[in-house]
Amino acid sequence: MIGIIGKKLGMTTFFEESGNAYPCTIIEAGPCTITQIKTKEKDGYQALQLAFGVKREKNVNNAQRKIYKKLKISPARIVKEIRDFPVDGMKTGDQIKVDIFRQGEIVKVTGKSKGKGFQGGVKRHNFSGGLRTHGQSDRERAPGSIGASSYPSRVFKGTKMAGRMGGETVTVRHLKILKIITDSNLLLIKGAVPGAKTGFVEIYKA
Repeated sequence: MIGIIGKKLGMTTFFEESGNAYPCTIIEAGPCTITQIKTKEKDGYQALQLAFGVKREKNVNNAQRKIYKKLKISPARIVKEIRDFPVDGMKTGDQIKVDIFRQGEIVKVTGKSKGKGFQGGVKRHNFSGGLRTHGQSDRERAPGSIGASSYPSRVFKGTKMAGRMGGETVTVRHLKILKIITDSNLLLIKGAVPGAKTGFVEIYKA
């Protein structure tokens, strides 16, 4: 699994030379610094630990500060492991950049979806709502019965109801890289990816 950590900058329109226009998301992908290499012999699995972004030094604890000082890098905002990343020839302190991808490649993007707060059943689960007739003016967006009676005298776990919506980890697959701008570490990916602007995402080769 080859991937990188990035930050969603927003969306725009990408025009091909033929004149075709596509909606695309701009992602600042890397550069990510390797802070740790895990191997099957030592750790039981193979992975790269990548650091991305910059954090204020006052918000870093002493243990982490020692690690960053040893690597001679600034404290990172995000630190994530990417499993099964080929580690041959890698060493701590090396950087993973956007050039690990190529134009036209298919990728998958993982991020945290926008949080929408506490929502009712109509918005959260696409309930149809109640009738407007027979004086039910206050029941249009009500959830209706939840099925509990003398038996089973309780509500089953997982019953669709109102609740917090969004703010979940979402993966969108089969997205195409329309353009790579290596000088600015930018990826232009066709379509939308999870999360709000400035949200952090993970981009993996499909």
